[in-house]
Amino acid sequence: MISYAHEGNGVPVVCLHGWPGAASDYRALLPLLERDAQVVVPDLLGFGASFRPGDVERPATDFGRDAQGAAVLELMEHLGFDDAVLVGYDVGSTTATHLARTSPERVRALVLGNAIHPGAAAASLDDDHRAEFWYQDFHELDLVENLVDGSAANVRAYLEYFWSHWGHRGIAAREGVTDELVDAYARPGAFTVSVNWYRSGSATLRTALSLRGQDPPPPVTVPTTVLWGDQDPLFPPRLAEGLERAFTDLRGVHHLEDVGHFVPLEAANEVAAAVRAFL
Repeated sequence: MISYAHEGNGVPVVCLHGWPGAASDYRALLPLLERDAQVVVPDLLGFGASFRPGDVERPATDFGRDAQGAAVLELMEHLGFDDAVLVGYDVGSTTATHLARTSPERVRALVLGNAIHPGAAAASLDDDHRAEFWYQDFHELDLVENLVDGSAANVRAYLEYFWSHWGHRGIAAREGVTDELVDAYARPGAFTVSVNWYRSGSATLRTALSLRGQDPPPPVTVPTTVLWGDQDPLFPPRLAEGLERAFTDLRGVHHLEDVGHFVPLEAANEVAAAVRAFL
């Protein structure tokens, strides 16, 4: 069972974090929703309090899209939730979308940050944007373990690069990388396990490569709202094109002009309003 926080009463809302983050990505959102909903914020498999030393010996596929989705469903079963509103960005967005596609009866609605979809995946391979995803290639190498894993100083420097580069509102660069987050990623083996998401083939580049020359996956049919941080260098606004084909019950795509990648932390009020619309 993955670790989780559970606050409030009412309609279940499950919030799924990204990389390089943890359940703490939702610390600004939780107090905004706990009066209106049962808010559950897990650490995904291999992240935060859900990491176990034995995880280092497990194959990367144990931490990919299918496994993360199964862990979320197991948590919902444990809590007695027939369905839930799923909130996600980054890894959390991919996991939530996967569940909405494969188990739509368990997903009441989606509220997503910058969402990975077939159009966005294809655009990630464009010559003028491919270099932004350099870290996904790096995460495939054993070198990442030798340079980063187990070193608090190196973990902090690595995380701070992404939180400052991908974030836009000051809160991301100023408050994103906490001592607690560094401690979680700096435990021996923890950083290596966190990049198993990429090694499993679940991340943007490997997804894009697998889709080349293939029919796109079936669209998501559950009600969906997307909050797109327009200052995210990884998923700039042009990558939102085609969302209406990937999500057939799209209730809105809200472009947040001064928000970057870390939508739940940078735009907690906007995310809370989108969730309330589905309660």
